[in-house]
Amino acid sequence: MSNVVITGSTKGIGNGLAREFLRRGHSVVVTGRTSQAVDEAVGKLGPDATGGALALGRATDVTDVEQVQALWDHAVAELGRVDLWVNNAGVANTTAAIVDTTPEDVRGMVSTNMLGTIFGSQVAVRGMLAQGAGQIFNVLGGGSDGRIRPNMGVYAATKRGLDMFTRALVKETKDTGVRVGQVRPGMLITDGWLREAAVAPEQVSGQRKILNILCDHVDDVAPYLVEKMLASTRSGEEIAWLTNGRMMRKFLSPKQDVLTRYGL
Repeated sequence: MSNVVITGSTKGIGNGLAREFLRRGHSVVVTGRTSQAVDEAVGKLGPDATGGALALGRATDVTDVEQVQALWDHAVAELGRVDLWVNNAGVANTTAAIVDTTPEDVRGMVSTNMLGTIFGSQVAVRGMLAQGAGQIFNVLGGGSDGRIRPNMGVYAATKRGLDMFTRALVKETKDTGVRVGQVRPGMLITDGWLREAAVAPEQVSGQRKILNILCDHVDDVAPYLVEKMLASTRSGEEIAWLTNGRMMRKFLSPKQDVLTRYGL
């Protein structure tokens, strides 16, 4: 049984990953910005735990390195060690061009996406070196592959930067007991995505055809990602859901309206 910490796991793909780890008998520390959100998530995830796994929680602002360190210390105190650390916390605002993105939204994306992952990686690497081993996965997103997409300039820049950061961390931890990898979950319909859709319904309407081809539900993707993370044995692992092959199959398969589940 592994002990797993997942940042930004009270909802979205982080929450889906937490549920899948628990179902496989691995203990998980769930994190979010507020204690209320964390407590609610832990309460809902608890029944999914099997084989003695524990669902724990800790409110953490990942942009504050001291809180990130406190998260590591809490996980070790409760579980004994941390085997797998997933830097998943992120913010996306993808309804405006770069020039129209507000300063608040720019700060939110840069600080949470970049600083949160960097601080999380620093804390986890130090802790894992001290305990002798461990594995880190950074969850990337749209733009990390270098493709330009409408209204995703700032968000994509943070994720592209994290791709380079993760690759550098792989090299810096070479020949240690710490393995580093990245996860690209594809285009998922999450709570955050739905909030974005509510802000810009015309954008969803204009892209509906392609969204119905490429978008996926969290509960369909999370089991695959968790299985691949648990099976990973080498540093530098790149786990991707929306591969070129899967994308091609989506375009060739009968079309479904995946958005109707959410009233869109």
